[in-house]
Amino acid sequence: MTKSQRIIKRIFDIVISFIGLMLTGWLILIAIIVARLDTKMSGIFKQKRVGQNGDIFEVYKIRSMKNIEGYTTSVSTDLDPRITKAGRFWRKSKIDELPQLFNVFIGNMSFVGPRPDVPGFADKLTGEDKIILSIKPGITGPASIHFKNEEDLLATQKKPEEYNQNVIWPKKVEINKNYISNYSILADVKYIIKTFI
Repeated sequence: MTKSQRIIKRIFDIVISFIGLMLTGWLILIAIIVARLDTKMSGIFKQKRVGQNGDIFEVYKIRSMKNIEGYTTSVSTDLDPRITKAGRFWRKSKIDELPQLFNVFIGNMSFVGPRPDVPGFADKLTGEDKIILSIKPGITGPASIHFKNEEDLLATQKKPEEYNQNVIWPKKVEINKNYISNYSILADVKYIIKTFI
């Protein structure tokens, strides 16, 4: 990605995220309140993710899960008992992702790019695959669109964590490398449109 492409992408992100926050701020606030009442925890969920150049940052989402003592797994599926009824709605409608508009506005995410992963995946990339860390992670992107039914797919697997690591993750890396190699602002606009249709 050239310097001019990065500048144009950043300007695009600032404008779109600002408009998005102005239009959906009321919805984000309502969702935070409902999530707080629903989970008895903070309505905003913060989690450390791997960003550009491998830097760690906090991503913001509407909380969709409650704590269940003794229940732990690194891969959440739609059958996860920790997900509340409201949480399933947040996830299905993608409302849980709206607070990430703030991540985009302040500059640690982009509107379009590889999804930000938890430590243990993107930060372990080697060789040519490390190109994924050369850009900011995105709210949406070609890999997230390709795997838009990822939770349903994982729910059908006997070993979802292994399937995620051995099948889904390598495919995401391949898709994201292709996105970066063939980047254009027009492609970003197309991915945003595909996200909502």
